Amino acid sequence: MIELSPTAIVGDIASNLPGAAEVFRRSGLSFCCGGTLSISEAAAKHGLSADTLLKELQALTVAAGREAPQDTLPLIEHILTRYHDTHRSELAWLIPLAQKVETVHGDHEAAPLGLCDALAALQLELESHMAKEEQVLFPMMREGGHPMIAHPIGVMRHEHDHAAGLLREIEHVTRGLTLPEGACRSWSALYTGLAKFTEDLVAHMHLENDILFPRFEAVA
Repeated sequence: MIELSPTAIVGDIASNLPGAAEVFRRSGLSFCCGGTLSISEAAAKHGLSADTLLKELQALTVAAGREAPQDTLPLIEHILTRYHDTHRSELAWLIPLAQKVETVHGDHEAAPLGLCDALAALQLELESHMAKEEQVLFPMMREGGHPMIAHPIGVMRHEHDHAAGLLREIEHVTRGLTLPEGACRSWSALYTGLAKFTEDLVAHMHLENDILFPRFEAVA
C-alpha cells in the first residue's frame, strides 16, 4: 500500500487506492496530466486543503478490501469471479461502445479520441495477465506456494504498473470522464461503464499487490 502523506504522488495514489480516482475527480484534480504532482502541490494549485484530501484518502484505506474474504483460497476465488470474469465481460461491450462514440462524435472537441485503442491495449494486457494468474500463479498459491513464486509475482506487479499507465491514458483522453453538455445516451453509458470498470481494476490490483502477494513473498 502506498504511504499517504503530503508528498505522495497523485497518479500513484489513483492507481493503487480504490476510490481515490473519484476523490480526485470530485476535487477537480488531474491524475493523468497532473499525476506527477504531490498531494500538497496539487492541493495548492487548485486552492484545496491537503489535510482534507488526505483525510478522505485515509478513510478509503480503511474500506479497501473490506468486502473481500480474508482466507487465501476464498480470496483467490473472489478475485477470479468478482474481477477476472467481470473485466472480460465489461470490456467486451465497452470497446465497441467506445468505437461507436469516437466514430459518431469524432468532430466534437471533447471526443475521447484514442479511447478505443487504449481499451483494446488494456484488454490484450489483461487477457495475458489473467491467464498467467489462472494457469500458473494461482495454482501455485493453492498448493501453498513455491520457492520460486517470487518471480511470477514480480512479473504480475510489473504488469499491474503497465495497466495503471493505461488507466491514466483513459483518464486523459476522456478528460477525467467528463461528459460534455448534451452528451448522448451512448456517451453517457460509456463513461458510466468506464467509471465502474476502472474502479474495479484498481481494487483488483490492490487486493493482489497489498493483500494476496505479500502472503507468499514473505515465505518465498
